[in-house]
Amino acid sequence: MSEVVMSERGGGRAPGGVGAGVTFGLLVAWAVHDAEEVATVPRWARTQVPELRERFPQVPEPVWRRLESIDGREFAAAVGAMALVVAAAAVQGHRTGGRSAFYQQAVDGFGLHGLVHLAQAAAVGRYTPGSVTSALTVVPFTLWARRRLRRAGVLLPARPGDAARSLAFAAVATAGAHAVARRVVGRSAGTRRA
Repeated sequence: MSEVVMSERGGGRAPGGVGAGVTFGLLVAWAVHDAEEVATVPRWARTQVPELRERFPQVPEPVWRRLESIDGREFAAAVGAMALVVAAAAVQGHRTGGRSAFYQQAVDGFGLHGLVHLAQAAAVGRYTPGSVTSALTVVPFTLWARRRLRRAGVLLPARPGDAARSLAFAAVATAGAHAVARRVVGRSAGTRRA
């Protein structure tokens, strides 16, 4: 019992838990995925939105305006803010040998986020930012990590609504990261103009 308590406080991997490849692997897989997004989102949005607006008139106009106005610096700042959330989840996962509900929800949210990217690419019928690494990194990592958590006996039992909660977690974290980025980039842009 004292080994488990020590592990929860950061003293190493909990007995029967998973190691750094599974826990910090979340941060690595996320970084690979978001590098693709940082490299492609601003230009893709500027060049693709006009055609997509015509093809998908049911999408509300504010969504199209927001996509067209994506600023590369603001997007990169949002990715930086999200890095803190993902790093915190990975650290908590490592400290608990993968037992952390926060870590497991982050893994699930990450995987579901990847499926959303793949659905977007399918709906559009061509490349969308994040779709390549979703297929090659996000979904495979999530499936692998969940298998390792299950084998180690630390995967939390599924409950009704888990997928919705994981997607909500990802959406709230993303929205928060973008709100922080708007404030940071807006503030730094205002400072330079003054």
